[in-house]
Amino acid sequence: MSMLIEERCYQIKPVFAPAQFLDIYQSTGAMELQKRVLGNMLGYFTTEIGPLNALVHLWGYESLDDRARRRALLREEPVWQDYLRQILPMLDSMTNRILVPTSFSPIR
Repeated sequence: MSMLIEERCYQIKPVFAPAQFLDIYQSTGAMELQKRVLGNMLGYFTTEIGPLNALVHLWGYESLDDRARRRALLREEPVWQDYLRQILPMLDSMTNRILVPTSFSPIR
């Protein structure tokens, strides 16, 4: 059975730096909480070429139901709510995509 991959892209407002965002993500405990609750961080990236001030992260789920359940649990956490209050003013935009691996993808 293949997993589903969620690709989340955050565009940070130009007055902020990705390093500021990442510092909040790590120092508040949000990163550890997200890794524990969502369970399968496949990668977390900054952009070097193309649209700058962007962060891209990939999460693996067994199904859309698994994703919905885990994300609902995350939203209930006070640490997560505090983190969101801090980072939402930094975001210019956010996009999500659900990716389905091909039969020959190394990530299945």
